[in-house]
Amino acid sequence: MSNVPDELVYTPEHEYVARAGDAAVVRIGITDYAQGELGDVVFVSLPKPGQQLEAHQSFGTIEAVKAVSELYSPVAGEVVEVNGALEADPAAVNRDPYGDGWMITLRVSDPRDVDGLLSPPDYRTHIGE
Repeated sequence: MSNVPDELVYTPEHEYVARAGDAAVVRIGITDYAQGELGDVVFVSLPKPGQQLEAHQSFGTIEAVKAVSELYSPVAGEVVEVNGALEADPAAVNRDPYGDGWMITLRVSDPRDVDGLLSPPDYRTHIGE
């Protein structure tokens, strides 16, 4: 069974969104399920802070031994921070996808858009668990 934390929301493309203290700022990464499907992550390409993203727009790629996959922004907003530690240690995505393996922090254009994402029970159903 994959780890699907109840305090997060999810996308059908296997990104998660973690709300921060500020309702307009969220942290985005890939789910435990996604990292397990990819296998050993060897490279992550992320955007630069300040980049504007539309919902469902690719913001980078993640490369694993098995495959290369696009990363998609769950909601529209501005990239305010990227996890630079992944450049030196991309395997953090495998070890701790919800902690050290996060990818970007986004200032959301409309915080209500986060409410339209998958709840933990809906995401568990989506991945067949």
